[in-house]
Amino acid sequence: MILVSFIAAATAGHALLYKRDPRAALGWMAVCFLFPVAGPFLYFLFGINRVRTRAKKLISRSRFRIEVGYERAEQEDRLMQPGIQVSPQLEDIARISDAVSRRPRVGGNRVELLRNGEEAFPAMVEAIETSQRSVVFSSYIFETNTTGLRFIDALARAENRGVEVRVLIDGIGELYSFPRAGSVLARRGVRVARFLPPRLIPPSLHINLRNHRKILVADGRVGFVGGMNIGDRHLAANHDNPSRVVDAHFRLTGPVVTQIESAFLEDWSFCTQEEVDPPRPCGAATGNAVCRAIADGPNEYQGKLATIVVGAACSARKCLRIMTPYFLPSRELIAALQTAALRGVDVSVILPSKNNLPFVHWATRNMLWEILQHDVHVYYQPPPFAHTKLLVVDDHYALIGSANMDPRSFRLNFELAVEVYDEGLAGVLASYMEEVQSRSTQVFLSDMDSRALHVRSRDALAWLFSPYL
Repeated sequence: MILVSFIAAATAGHALLYKRDPRAALGWMAVCFLFPVAGPFLYFLFGINRVRTRAKKLISRSRFRIEVGYERAEQEDRLMQPGIQVSPQLEDIARISDAVSRRPRVGGNRVELLRNGEEAFPAMVEAIETSQRSVVFSSYIFETNTTGLRFIDALARAENRGVEVRVLIDGIGELYSFPRAGSVLARRGVRVARFLPPRLIPPSLHINLRNHRKILVADGRVGFVGGMNIGDRHLAANHDNPSRVVDAHFRLTGPVVTQIESAFLEDWSFCTQEEVDPPRPCGAATGNAVCRAIADGPNEYQGKLATIVVGAACSARKCLRIMTPYFLPSRELIAALQTAALRGVDVSVILPSKNNLPFVHWATRNMLWEILQHDVHVYYQPPPFAHTKLLVVDDHYALIGSANMDPRSFRLNFELAVEVYDEGLAGVLASYMEEVQSRSTQVFLSDMDSRALHVRSRDALAWLFSPYL
């Protein structure tokens, strides 16, 4: 009994000292004291962020040293080189990103919107098929249905003609489909790594620490980022598929592609412990957009994306548009949205009316009143499920990539976003969001207040678990 009590106290002390979120620290401490046998065991499996320690060891011997959160002197040096200048109205956002991203802004990029799998998948496969030197590919979910097999065939053909192909799949996301895509690719001779796959021996159950990034780079010249996984569900025109979703992906060319490839190679080194050379700079300018890739994850001491999103909301002067499938904002983001609306900014949040995770939808409904009462406009877009993730500020700035507006993306997942300082793309995305908004249903404060007691109780109960959803 004395030993059990000591272990419970020591485990609770570890949570107190090392958890960044006070709610998480308090929760784990309560679990350890209330369940002195099971609590420490659960904390050992799910509560300790081993990724940070392992990442630090890998970073220290990396030749291109992308993530240097543990080396503050080098971080400060990089802050002195923000890169390409942006228009004066975007300087506030740019300064915040300069301070946390540790990557410079680069100009000469072109960014194209690709709607749904019908536009994105052919462009991605073509990039693989025409590659001559290298292909790096990362996905959270990689299904082995018709779409997945199409990608597998293209990757295998590239490998067979001498292209250096690397594929990284999340160890949990891969389990959405059988046979597993990694196994099929390996049989075809393609190099595959899995990000923190679950194991029994030795035990490894990193349920929360997932690689949610979606990256494809071919020959260092063209890159793809966004929210789409690989699978038939993203073929939105197939109305016979009850699981179909709508989504947005992006094709990028120009110097920012090197930053995107660097993020992949860091993940690859993390998973394989392989020393890899830095990517060759693309160099060639292809457009007018100023961009920056931002990699974020639980191996960071500071939440980059959360800070940038709050900063963008605070910097908005005319309009702020958010489209996300999962919306569980932090207290800081709620305050930023409220104050933006009170300053006269037109703030719109577009959510799916049909959600593939009902408990997230319920939790969101419990907090919507906080922004609705301050004139933030909320819209539910009609089915099918909308998986699109966009943020547009003043029709001049856009944040695209894999992150949702929830604690899982901002605290628990490895995500990749790209900042785009470009009036052209921001205008395209603003028009796209306005078109969706025009056929969506606006939510009012009275709608939230008129929920039945049992519905409000259900939503509130789901909201209690929002830090972990």
